[in-house]
Amino acid sequence: MKNEITAAICVLNSKYIHSSLAPWCLSAGVDAYCVPGITAEVVEGTINERLEAVAQRILALNPQVIGFSCYIWNISATKRLIHLVKNSLPRAVIVLGGPEVSYCAEKLLNEEPLVQYVISGEGERPFALLLNAVSRGDAAENIPGVCFRRDGRAVIVPPHTPEEDPPSPYTPKYLDALKGRIAYLEASRGCPYSCAFCLSGRCGSARFFDLDRAKQELLLLARSGAKTVKLVDRTFNANRRRANELFRFIIQNYGNEIPAGVCFHFEIAGDILDEDTLNLLAQAPKGAMQLEIGLQSFNPKTLAAINRKTDVERLKKNILRLIANANMHIHIDLIAGLPYEDLASFAESFNIAYGLNPNMLQLGFLKLLYGAPMRENPEEFPCSYDSQPPYEITRTPWLSEEELLNLHRTEDALERLYNSGRFPRTLAYLLKESGMTPFELFGRFGAFAAQKGTERIPLDEYIALVFTFFSGQNGIDKEVLRDKMVRDRLSTNASGKLPPILYVRDPSLGKAVRELENEFPTPKGVKRGCAILYSEHCLAYADYQNRNPINGEFYLKEFYPGTVTL
Repeated sequence: MKNEITAAICVLNSKYIHSSLAPWCLSAGVDAYCVPGITAEVVEGTINERLEAVAQRILALNPQVIGFSCYIWNISATKRLIHLVKNSLPRAVIVLGGPEVSYCAEKLLNEEPLVQYVISGEGERPFALLLNAVSRGDAAENIPGVCFRRDGRAVIVPPHTPEEDPPSPYTPKYLDALKGRIAYLEASRGCPYSCAFCLSGRCGSARFFDLDRAKQELLLLARSGAKTVKLVDRTFNANRRRANELFRFIIQNYGNEIPAGVCFHFEIAGDILDEDTLNLLAQAPKGAMQLEIGLQSFNPKTLAAINRKTDVERLKKNILRLIANANMHIHIDLIAGLPYEDLASFAESFNIAYGLNPNMLQLGFLKLLYGAPMRENPEEFPCSYDSQPPYEITRTPWLSEEELLNLHRTEDALERLYNSGRFPRTLAYLLKESGMTPFELFGRFGAFAAQKGTERIPLDEYIALVFTFFSGQNGIDKEVLRDKMVRDRLSTNASGKLPPILYVRDPSLGKAVRELENEFPTPKGVKRGCAILYSEHCLAYADYQNRNPINGEFYLKEFYPGTVTL
């Protein structure tokens, strides 16, 4: 006897701009593997909205089964949401899946009585087979990847890692729900590496989906209205031939089949880029691609301890070459808290990474995820970490609590000063003239800013902190610093207004602007920002219409008045 079943598949994203692929993969699995009469609807929310509002969207479907996709950033909110939903639908069957629950199913089933099932590993077929079982009133025995309770005791099965390609999630419903948000394209699963802090290697060796399917789905997402398409493959270039084929496909179709302005984001291993791939990437249209390259560390002992095989010298050369092309955004990552990485070692890795001049340098902190070897082998990796998500490291044999706190302050300064893209000329000047290393500069200013307080600080007030702190450093000319900061402000802020700390009331400005307008009139309908640079005796200006697609800056120009003395 089969009953009709409506399932809700819910996920809480970290931000609205982030769409989620997992629930749509499960929905595609329902379409492919479920018997007639079973349907599924996707409900997306964010961790920042009222959970009651998300609950109401779920309840409106009156589902008999509710699945939740679980990650470190949403697991706490998801558990609260489950309680809200079960209060109104006490008979609904609750199913959890995703990386945050795949390797702690027993703990979760023991601690969360409202949860009936946990899917470990890939969920398309297991979730569908579970719905079939629920519709028949059968037990969930012998369904791959489905963990459950028998006589009150948790029954745990291995993660499901199939060999076949999963059904495509890119349905008309998915595309309609995307609404211009970041789109995610999955062209493979698994990872050829087995880094001790990561889960990707636990899902089996890399499994590459059909290449023609990947191309067609790439075109579909490129035409969806999304401005960014992220390839979620953990190491996109693990298969060089295949990676080159997809890179070439984008380059050849960009501006035609692929709309200009769409940017494709890839996570790659930088040290395995070969000459053919580097030459191919150099041909990419400006702004069409961005690369995220995980360095983790430059300490050989650290890399060996986490089972990360990296040709460091080749990695550095390849990154420098990619950046020299100036045709794509390059994002590189470091992780604080890894084995054998003390403060001096991390500072060295930071300075090397900064010296590569990436568009973004992310300073992340080690998180000990359920299922990661570093968490499962505390004797080999002795460290302390927060028991609550995201399980961030709090102390290691090589880094104290105070040192990690200082690194967080350094990271805050790095994000606001460097990764924001608002201070490129300022930073270049400060590093050249102050004698500080990059790590010292961000560390010292981060500590100063933390004392003053930066939570929700307005940009103009933060700029005042920057000017106040660095204008008092040895070797820094206050007038030159002001002018560097003015250049940065004009090229990155379309208001055209200077913050009070940089503004100078000067009657010469009006005269110089009039002379500029006579020679180079402001384009119709375009706003222009102008300011006098006193150390350079010129007028700097920017017309706020065209941005550099790599760094987002407006193009800055100089004007030297013929009649006005600056």
